[in-house]
Formats: sequence, structure tokens, C-alpha cells
Amino acid sequence: MSIIQKLANPAPLGLLGFGVTTVLLNLVNAGVFPLDTVILAMGICYGGIAQIIVGVMEYRNGNTFGTVAFLSYGLFWWSLVALLILPGLTGFAGPSASSLAAYFIMWGIFTLGMFFGTLKANRALQFVFGSLFVLFFMLGIRELTNNPVLSGSITFNTFVGIEGVICGLSAVYLGIAEVLNEAHGKTVLPICPVK
Repeated sequence: MSIIQKLANPAPLGLLGFGVTTVLLNLVNAGVFPLDTVILAMGICYGGIAQIIVGVMEYRNGNTFGTVAFLSYGLFWWSLVALLILPGLTGFAGPSASSLAAYFIMWGIFTLGMFFGTLKANRALQFVFGSLFVLFFMLGIRELTNNPVLSGSITFNTFVGIEGVICGLSAVYLGIAEVLNEAHGKTVLPICPVK
């Protein structure tokens, strides 16, 4: 006789860790407040550790897409924090604009590949990955163009921040939708499954 054990869906935790951290960092890009230890702590803990734990849980659930996505983006947050703090700890120069551009563009290429993995999922997840792809390429462009002033005091980075907040909020929405829809056993917040 076998015992069937129902496992919880870890994806909402990963989506929320990614989404909340992305919103906060992009409020910095939009100029709402300066970069400080709030972003670094979120990048290490909720954006990083939480997503890494979720990636391991998705591995246990046999979900290759979830494993690769959550482990990769959790480690992205750790690498971004490392890029910010290592120069002060090691004496090495911080990243150049061109190396940061390459960093963001490579993450954009990875995200585009992962986007194709969402095409049989739901529209909400497609939006998260599609908007993240756009965000990474906008970050790369920002670095390559030295964050040009577009109008008055509005820089390109302001638009990067706005797009990033939209991306992050879409992940928060999907994470909360998955929790509420499961808790209520019906669609409370639509995620538009692909038919």
C-alpha cells in the first residue's frame, strides 16, 4: 500500500520573492528613493534565498521549468548584490557600463528562452516573462547609452523603473492569484490559462 502525499505549490512564494524585490529595485530606478540596504537585504533574502528554496522544491515536484527559473533568478539576485558590494569588500573595480550591459543582455537572452517555456502555461506567466525580457534589454540599453536625459529631468532610467515596477507587480499578482485560487478552490483572480 502506498501513501500519496500532496505537496504544496511552491511557485507563488518564488513569484512573490521575485516580484516584491523587483518592484523595490525598480522604484530606485524610477527615482522614488535611493539604493540602500533595503534592496540588498531583499536581494539576498526574499529575491535570492526564497527563490532558491522554491527552485529546489520545484525539482522535488519534477518541474524542470520551475527548477531552472527559480534557481536562476534567485542566483541572479545574489549575483546583483555581489556586483554592488564586492568592489568595496575586495578593492576590485566595480563593473563597467559595458560589462553591466553584457550582464543584463545575457539575462535578457536567457529570459527570452524561458518565455518560450511559458507558451503552454497561462497569460499571466507569459506577461511576467515577456515584461522581464523587455526590462533586461532596457537595462542593457541604459548602460550602453549612459542613461540619457529624455526630457527635463526625466532619464531613460525612469522609464526602466516604471517598466520594472509593472513587471514586478505582474509577478506579485500571479503569486497572489495562485494562492487565492487554490485556497478558494475557484478562480478568484484570473490568470488566463492557455486552452
